[in-house]
Amino acid sequence: MSKRKPKESSGANGECISEVQKTLRERFCHHYATGRLFGVERQYRHLLELLKRTTAHGESNSALIIGPRGSGKTALLNHVLKELKKMKQVRENLLEVHLNGLLQTDDKVALKEITRQLRLENVVGDKVFGSFAENLVFLLEALRKGDRTSSCPVLFILDEFDLFVHHKNQTLLYNLFDVSQSAQTPVTVIGLTCRQDILELLEKRVKSRFSHRQIYLMNSFDFKQYIRIFKEQLSLPAGFSDEYFAQTWNNNVQHLSEDKTVKNILQDLFHYTKDLRSLHLLLMLAVSNVTVHHPLITASDLQEVSKQIRTDSKANIVHGLSVLEICLIIAMKHLNDVYEGEPFNFQMVYNEFQKFVQRKAHCMNNFEKPVVMKAFEHLIQLELVKPLERPSVRLQKEYILMKLLLDNNQIMDALQVYPNCPTDVKQWATSSLSWL
Repeated sequence: MSKRKPKESSGANGECISEVQKTLRERFCHHYATGRLFGVERQYRHLLELLKRTTAHGESNSALIIGPRGSGKTALLNHVLKELKKMKQVRENLLEVHLNGLLQTDDKVALKEITRQLRLENVVGDKVFGSFAENLVFLLEALRKGDRTSSCPVLFILDEFDLFVHHKNQTLLYNLFDVSQSAQTPVTVIGLTCRQDILELLEKRVKSRFSHRQIYLMNSFDFKQYIRIFKEQLSLPAGFSDEYFAQTWNNNVQHLSEDKTVKNILQDLFHYTKDLRSLHLLLMLAVSNVTVHHPLITASDLQEVSKQIRTDSKANIVHGLSVLEICLIIAMKHLNDVYEGEPFNFQMVYNEFQKFVQRKAHCMNNFEKPVVMKAFEHLIQLELVKPLERPSVRLQKEYILMKLLLDNNQIMDALQVYPNCPTDVKQWATSSLSWL
């Protein structure tokens, strides 16, 4: 019996691993209300109460959810809608219209999308409307069913709300807010934006029709709560098919949260950004490394993934440069240090490089000027160097003002791992970087 048990558990392990990955990937990837909300209970209650009044009592409303990217605006809204849809009345009657400022770039496109999502293409047919307002009122009128309380409530969700502000005369916003103020079909308009100054961008007539309800999300949790979020996001749910494996997995997650190395990784990420999407990306890559032979996440997995996420793409480009191109970058950095970040041109870089070659003639080949120019142009193509303004026809290439897009640390880090870098070049880099 004792010999069979490991066989059975390892046989189920393959299915377990795929189920673990499926469960956690859904949690990390989608905005579906699968996980728990963190630190936004007050905002959750506020929004839930607001939408309940629309769906249950036919009350029109408008509100803005404001917060930086990744602060959980969409997740908050999805959790509230999930809670509301537990009520039969809401599930059967509520109509949702989702608009996005990146997709609906003008009012005409937005109106077509509203018609499509309300499934009123057949009702509209070939009718010609005098104005946008007339068209919108007709659409909402078509949804009316008896009096105000028995009409289907309509929820308009405007993602990237700040982009709708730039539409001509803000017609869409004006009409939506106007409808939500008047005693017509019950309508609630919810805008999601990361602009703190969004109200300043609204026209006076639009602002006067907006309810001025603003819900702020600011990721105000501390590092202890961040560790708790890490545990909750990585733990398997209670209803997982293989209870023994789920318990082993969750115990491992508990050990990870207490591990010093993992805490350091999470602390670096926490100080870099409190955005939970960054945490999800870290966990997603770690979960992707889980296999039948490696069924649990280890601290070294998280360390490897953390390095992978924080790889500097520009430093990687420097690794592939020739020694001549490295020398030109060091010359530019030297000029930056001496002239305190003032722009430079190719001639200045070439002169600096010539000084170095003359000092180290025994170990460094002296390249002709056209060859050096070609290497300099390659750096421009790689976007490590950028012209300050568009090149003029009259101005010679050698004298166009340039700016270096690398800092000291990136150059030094790249030189540390550059294969077979001449010692004199490294010493020149160190001396030029410690010039000030």
